[in-house]
Amino acid sequence: MAKKFKGPAIGIDLGTTYSCVAVWQSQNNRAEIIHNEQGNRTTPSFVAFTDDQRLIGDAAKIQAASNPTNTVFDAKRLIGRKYSDSVIQNDILLWPFKVVAGTDDKPEIIVKYKGAEKRFCAEEISSMVLTKMREIAEKFLELPVKNAVVTVPAYFNDSQRKATKDAGAIAGLNVMRIINEPTAAALAYGLQKRADHVGKRNVFIFDLGGGTFDVSLLTLINDNFIVKATAGDTHLGGEDFDNRMVSYLVKEFKKKNKVDISGNPKALRRLRTACERAKRTLSFVTEALIDIDAIYEGIDFYLLVTRAKFEQLNMDFFEKCLETVKSCFSDAKMDKRSIDDVVLVGGSSRIPKVQQLLQEFFEGKDLYSSINPDEAVAYGAAVQAALLSEGVNYKNVPNLVLQDVTPLSLGMKIRGDVMDVVIPRNTSIPVKKTIEYITIEDDQSSVEILVYEGERMIASENNLLGLFDMPVRRAPRGLPIQVCFTIDADGILYVSAEEETSGNKKVITITNEKGRLSREEIERMTKEAEHFKSEDMKHVKKVRAVNALDDYLYDMKKVMKDKSVASKLSLVDILMISSAMIKGKELIDGKEKNDTFVFVDCLREIKSTFQSAFNKF
Repeated sequence: MAKKFKGPAIGIDLGTTYSCVAVWQSQNNRAEIIHNEQGNRTTPSFVAFTDDQRLIGDAAKIQAASNPTNTVFDAKRLIGRKYSDSVIQNDILLWPFKVVAGTDDKPEIIVKYKGAEKRFCAEEISSMVLTKMREIAEKFLELPVKNAVVTVPAYFNDSQRKATKDAGAIAGLNVMRIINEPTAAALAYGLQKRADHVGKRNVFIFDLGGGTFDVSLLTLINDNFIVKATAGDTHLGGEDFDNRMVSYLVKEFKKKNKVDISGNPKALRRLRTACERAKRTLSFVTEALIDIDAIYEGIDFYLLVTRAKFEQLNMDFFEKCLETVKSCFSDAKMDKRSIDDVVLVGGSSRIPKVQQLLQEFFEGKDLYSSINPDEAVAYGAAVQAALLSEGVNYKNVPNLVLQDVTPLSLGMKIRGDVMDVVIPRNTSIPVKKTIEYITIEDDQSSVEILVYEGERMIASENNLLGLFDMPVRRAPRGLPIQVCFTIDADGILYVSAEEETSGNKKVITITNEKGRLSREEIERMTKEAEHFKSEDMKHVKKVRAVNALDDYLYDMKKVMKDKSVASKLSLVDILMISSAMIKGKELIDGKEKNDTFVFVDCLREIKSTFQSAFNKF
């Protein structure tokens, strides 16, 4: 039985381009998507740094064009990866912010904040977005929130999943569970359909988001959700479609104006924003206008992009999506005709060509789009959070049972650099499996255990998750060693090895493996996150103080314009009031160099001056 947590619990869809948060509402028997302070139900996964503050979400994205090198996005594409990864090397060419190699080849983002250079890893940036989502939920619930279920792409590997949990820890969240995005979407679908359909249903989830692509094939038997197979690409989505459009438009601009804007971050940011808008427009109409005033050196850019051109630029990506769909059915050993519903998830699933190719694959079957593709994942995460929580607010949660699968094969390197698979991909989790190995040399004093994930038969061609040496008693070759692989409900792997005759045993949880954050690093970053919160609060207090002073000066200015009032004041009073108002105006004009208490004191002083003058009549 799953452990139950006390206190409010939320579901967070931590997206590449947009994030979303939801909470279960027992009075309505449903999950509710929570809107942010802008009234939007999704929040951009953007973090910006300026000379005096840090911005997250809509505020960060709005100023991205004027501050491109210090506005960070796409952190999800960095999380859990190495700097030397070819995927990262290609992305760096497209990002306006600087990314360098840190300790153990871990990518670090360099920005300028308050006049000084700062370095952040992807977990820290993601933690800032998670903090924002938590604050949105706390404002809605009017309660502090600590517990959360966070979603990840189904094809996220072990280090990416752990890095996401680290990000949650830095944000001060207890990540109760990491669940796959398409599985979360299936929960949302299942809740919506459970009243209509009792019995067995086969459901195919097609999740094409801003930066990642996942498909999952599930069988729903009443309230049991059984994942049969999953496939995907952790680097395929709307961002890639935008990049193709940006590259095309840069060439068109150069062709028309004989000017290359590829090295200008501000111009590229404006162009990217226009491409994102055009991409959305082309989902509903056949033409979209790119119209940007003075994009570079006073030159305007005007171009009509057709849906056909957009599809031509990205057709290889769309076909890649279809290949992944076919792979999922092959792994599940199921026929596409057995599918009852094809559920669309993720903003990029709205693209007409994607829907057309998918419908053709399923031989004309209608695509299920009744659930909001932008919100389905957060909705499902909130349901899972409610299932893991206890209290009066979670008594009406349907008793759903979720059975997910591991996306990649897990195993050991054995003699000859061979990958010996212990847990095949698409095995239901949680799972525990023990295999007996034997020593290969006489009088061995230790055995090296190397743990890999991947589908290559050559171990070294797969992804090394971790390794350790286990001491064994000296004996002739053939000494048995029991190796146990355990995958928990989050999809995270633990490996132990034991030599029973001597009692020697060793466990690796891969929690401190190179490239992943240590406990000390998490604690340091948690403190830094608290520091940021403190800095943000200071900024908010200062803004409120400046605004209070400005509002009071404005009111007094109106009073002084009233001749019936001003005529009752002496010349000395008028001079004192004017002097106080001038002082206040000068402080507001130079607000950057003054502290909060200066504005508070000034407001107090000006109020006292006015009151002493007006108390005379």
